[in-house]
Amino acid sequence: MSTGTTEILLEAGTNELEIVEFYLEEEPKGESDGELNQEIIEHNNGEGKKISRKSYYGVNVAKVLEIIRMPEVTEMPEVSHKSVLGAFNLRSRIIPLLDLSVWLKKKRIENEPPKVIVTEFNQITSAFMVSGVTRIHRISWEDVEAPNRYVSALSGDSITGVVKFDNRIVFILDLERIVSELNPTMRLKLDDTFENIAHTGYKALIADDSPLIREMIHDMLGQAGFRVEKTNNGRECWDRLKEIRQMAVEENRPITDFVQVIVSDIEMPMMDGHHLTKRIKEDPIMKDLPVILFSSLITEKLRHRGLTVGADDQISKPEITQLARRAAALIVEREQAERLGTR
Repeated sequence: MSTGTTEILLEAGTNELEIVEFYLEEEPKGESDGELNQEIIEHNNGEGKKISRKSYYGVNVAKVLEIIRMPEVTEMPEVSHKSVLGAFNLRSRIIPLLDLSVWLKKKRIENEPPKVIVTEFNQITSAFMVSGVTRIHRISWEDVEAPNRYVSALSGDSITGVVKFDNRIVFILDLERIVSELNPTMRLKLDDTFENIAHTGYKALIADDSPLIREMIHDMLGQAGFRVEKTNNGRECWDRLKEIRQMAVEENRPITDFVQVIVSDIEMPMMDGHHLTKRIKEDPIMKDLPVILFSSLITEKLRHRGLTVGADDQISKPEITQLARRAAALIVEREQAERLGTR
């Protein structure tokens, strides 16, 4: 199955996403292993009946460049993890290949030729070997549940969302976490040289479903002089903004007296960052709030989606050191426009 999955048909801001569903076929661990997203498969290959299990996963179509057959792989020197099979050449690009079953500590059974999902996010191209690919689903972010502690523990905190279909459960994998674990240069790092940028104590409201990234944004903006309030997803952020909006109306003050900038991820359960931005920009009271999208999905191919919904700036997730400076610059720009009467 080769697919031009970069041709995304979804309109920006609809709170929908498309996921590529794939599976890993593995040896069953026993009846008590309790994994929620597995389907038992029986095989009869002439040597008697054998049982395996298919575990179902998903990845956002926006991160998928294509799906290919297993390529010829060259071993890489000094590989940091046994899940890294090596690298391959795809149209003059050298791409590392990771065996997802090894990363997830599963013993894969090869009853059919494996498939390779080639991805691009955080400005990095990577590939993941899986047992097979089933289909593409279009769903609402409202249908994506955050993983509970049990699911997170089973996956080594590699699951960002859970989608329940009629006949099975699909886990959305946190591919960014997997790649950053293998490549430390991709991890977000705070800049220890930050000066106090936000001299007046600007208030920032942030939305991100990753506890680790929420804390990093909080620490980095706080270090730069911002006062920071955190929310876990776009829905929580929108609900908080409505409370702030009500206070602004009751006190007959602009909402920018209460909060000066919004920083939001794009991929989040319940409400994504594009839909959150669209709602903010369509609201007559909130529309002047600067919104920065901070996401692994900020690429040249996808940047137009943020522009469509009215985002004031878009920053790719590894570039966290730019966030405070660009947030402060947007606030100053808005304040100057108000003084000049151009807004």
